[in-house]
Amino acid sequence: MTDKTEIRTDGAPAPAWAFSQGVRKGPMLQVSGQGPQDPATGEFVALGDVRAQTARTLANVKAVLLAGGASVADVLMFRVYLTKRADFPAMNEVYTAFVKENVPDGVLPARTTVFVELPHESMLVEIDALACVD
Repeated sequence: MTDKTEIRTDGAPAPAWAFSQGVRKGPMLQVSGQGPQDPATGEFVALGDVRAQTARTLANVKAVLLAGGASVADVLMFRVYLTKRADFPAMNEVYTAFVKENVPDGVLPARTTVFVELPHESMLVEIDALACVD
């Protein structure tokens, strides 16, 4: 049986509560929900700007993937959580550019998007990822 390994990186914000940035077991890597925080300060960025928040959030997800030995191309599934349905087109535009840039073979990850209340009032978006590393 393969042991679980906690993934930690300074390239993404430290967890604020009782969870890991990511966990890897065998080839599977689960990245915890990341938000639009500056990794160095933990401060929320781009208040009110879902495009900039999506870009920062995806950069945080990518940092955890890399720390766990994966890449965006290894992601099977992204889950996107938005606070406002009206923000979907802007988030989707940033997300689409990100995956096209980071998935060179063109086999895009699966994705689910849901509309929710998020843990901090400054957050417009949160994203988690499930990757499988060969």
